[in-house]
Amino acid sequence: MDSEVLSLTGRESPAAAADRAANAAPSHGATAGIVASDDGNPLRAAEDPALAHDWWRTAVIYQVYVRSFADGSGDGTGDLAGVRERLPYLAQLGVDALWFNPWYPSPLADAGYDVADYRDIHPMFGDLRQAEELIAEARELGIRTIIDVVPNHISHEHPWFQEALASEPGSPARERFWFRDGLGEGGDQMPTDWVSSFQGPTWTRTTNADGTPGQWYLHLFTPEQPDLNWNHPDVRHEHEDVLRFWFDRGVAGVRIDSAALPVKDPSFPPLPHDPAPGEHPHLDRDEIHDIYRAWRGVADEYDEPRILVGEVWLADAARFARYLRPDEMHTAFNFEFMTQPWEAQVLRASIERTLTEHRPVGAPATWVLSNHDITRPVTRYGREDTGFAFDRKRFGTSTDLELGTRRARAAALLTAALPGSLYIYQGDELGLPEVELDRSFIEDPMHFRSGGVDPGRDGCRVPLPWSEHGASLGFSAQPSAQPWLPQPAQWSHLSVARQEADPHSMLQLYREALSLRREREDMRTGALTWLDAGPDAIAFRRGATFASITNLGERNVALPGNASVLLASGPLDGTELPPDCTVWLDVEPDPHTSA
Repeated sequence: MDSEVLSLTGRESPAAAADRAANAAPSHGATAGIVASDDGNPLRAAEDPALAHDWWRTAVIYQVYVRSFADGSGDGTGDLAGVRERLPYLAQLGVDALWFNPWYPSPLADAGYDVADYRDIHPMFGDLRQAEELIAEARELGIRTIIDVVPNHISHEHPWFQEALASEPGSPARERFWFRDGLGEGGDQMPTDWVSSFQGPTWTRTTNADGTPGQWYLHLFTPEQPDLNWNHPDVRHEHEDVLRFWFDRGVAGVRIDSAALPVKDPSFPPLPHDPAPGEHPHLDRDEIHDIYRAWRGVADEYDEPRILVGEVWLADAARFARYLRPDEMHTAFNFEFMTQPWEAQVLRASIERTLTEHRPVGAPATWVLSNHDITRPVTRYGREDTGFAFDRKRFGTSTDLELGTRRARAAALLTAALPGSLYIYQGDELGLPEVELDRSFIEDPMHFRSGGVDPGRDGCRVPLPWSEHGASLGFSAQPSAQPWLPQPAQWSHLSVARQEADPHSMLQLYREALSLRREREDMRTGALTWLDAGPDAIAFRRGATFASITNLGERNVALPGNASVLLASGPLDGTELPPDCTVWLDVEPDPHTSA
């Protein structure tokens, strides 16, 4: 068979050397300890305290969508009791931290991103005491906790907004939000032409106490999510107090939802066709950085500094990097890589852009293949269009799940080998596909606000299968309980129990990959040096003796004879790497490459 030939030599560029310096965590000659669980499986103990301040630079962070992770109470809905019971599973997987989607009281108009009370836990998940115990128990296993904070808006049921609705126009209570009179005769036209992130209008009109039409209020998402006015001191002080509330309970950091949106132009101009940087009326405004500098000050008050992780969707690399300056956020999500198609040159260019964006501020990159909003990789990579965009989601899109699974395995090793931190969305380690739900089960507002065209995001939020049997495949502690979203029957073969018994499963691949990532110094701190494996492959060294090769083409790639295989996403073809596979190699040091 024809194949590409790989050369394992390459010179480290000045840019690569800068990446190495930026992403390197201090080496103290020790990694996390290993202890045995009751069943004899290895669990990670608490890490070397000397690494505490820089843990986030190379961390593996697992996203927990609580409602769909594990049900400890037996009512068909995931909860904190279920997470606590599964902490040994997460420790054995080898993660350093858990990121929880919003777990606060909420009417769930948008999956909890409409927060009614930041200082409590939604009753369906448990209570504050259970959250505190979960945080402490996870930390005993060397696993930190990151929670979601949503600064752009709160729930329409939040006491602040209820007070505002009950108050007169111009009252102090309304100044915490964006209430405005309407345009036109009678004020029946919306104050602006802004478009919602969920499609549709961004303004909803209120009704006065006497039943007459009142003012309008701004909501960049659903009407149940009124936007906050960040010019108001109450809003700033409240959020800083919320950070301290959770940091005092042992939370190691916060993930900041829609981090570029909170600040608005108070003149409410029309949306410009092509705004200059910093001139968009509600996206990435320059004033926003004052907020995150204040938050960083709060995070740095603690003996072990807490971290800030931003959800920042920006195409401009220079503007993106501003959020990662030393006195602002520690890291930000790398969404561009996640949405790219399965094409070698496109993905490599995305990796290079990401490292270039982070280089000026010395921040580590983050790598992620999916989350609670994005079509799962097994499904995405099995489609004709292997990239992702929200406006392209449609019902009935055909998928080759065998091909998608093969590529998802290769992508898992590719991302785990890159410098920086790694995020894993729950269930990706099991190779779960996206589920096309019957419309009667869908709750996601994106589906309804699209007029039913978009299938929404609930398809990647289906509860996890833990066993091969029962109404919920082990998701619920009560075998007969039906999960809040239905699981496909064929998911029994993707369950944790089935995959733990299969040495070639996706779960075992993730466990082995994360173990190697933790054990090898070159994978944690080594510089990335590109290797030439032809136009259809992504190949690079990390440090002196580790190499990763991903074949995205249609022909085999020949492997070098002076390397030994550490891990492969699929069977090799003799001494060649087949298409849609990744291999990790232990290689001889290149005299031209620094460790």
